[in-house]
Amino acid sequence: MDIELYRVYCLSKAGAVEDTPFDQDTLVFKVSGKMFALCSLRDFKSTNLKCDPERAQELRASYLAVEGGFHMNKKHWNTIYFDQDMSDSEILKWVDHSYELVVLSLPKKIREKL
Repeated sequence: MDIELYRVYCLSKAGAVEDTPFDQDTLVFKVSGKMFALCSLRDFKSTNLKCDPERAQELRASYLAVEGGFHMNKKHWNTIYFDQDMSDSEILKWVDHSYELVVLSLPKKIREKL
């Protein structure tokens, strides 16, 4: 996975913005102030993505590249390592899933604006 492809894809989502709220290395993508993806700028080897809890367990059981979210609530977040058994298109589908979960949690008025 190329960091610029990943960044452009995340920012192509309606209402998506990037931020570095934790430190200068952790790039966070948000929609309406809520995180849907984060990664390291300096060591771009993985990403953390929000995931439906049941699906998160299935993905962890199916892929070596997927683990419980590093420094995140492991029930709702996965860490996906890029150098494992994973295609870029598959990772981008999971970015979609993460974004959609966050958008669905937003108030109806905000969802309609997106």
